[in-house]
Amino acid sequence: MSAVCNAPSLSSPSLPFQAAVPPAVRRGAWQLAAGQAMSLRARSDSVLCVRQGRIWVTRDATAHHGSEDLVLAPGETLAVSAGQRVVMEPWDGFGATYSWDSATDAV
Repeated sequence: MSAVCNAPSLSSPSLPFQAAVPPAVRRGAWQLAAGQAMSLRARSDSVLCVRQGRIWVTRDATAHHGSEDLVLAPGETLAVSAGQRVVMEPWDGFGATYSWDSATDAV
């Protein structure tokens, strides 16, 4: 598995190249390609953890707070309550890798 990265080069400025994602990062993780958005709704209390890249996350509004935009870096986590929906996409043109686990498994 690899992430698609778009970066300028002298020979071909518009062609994407493959960047290796280390196996330790891939294991138990999902990838978001550059420009891809993903919507997830937690069935139970969950934890989103960024493993590689940066992810822009928008949480839906709840009775306790309004909609919220966050940018998470590798190693950062976000607690997501049961029933809550998040929309996420890579922050830049390099894609990202993340895990989504039950809050009880993440402890």
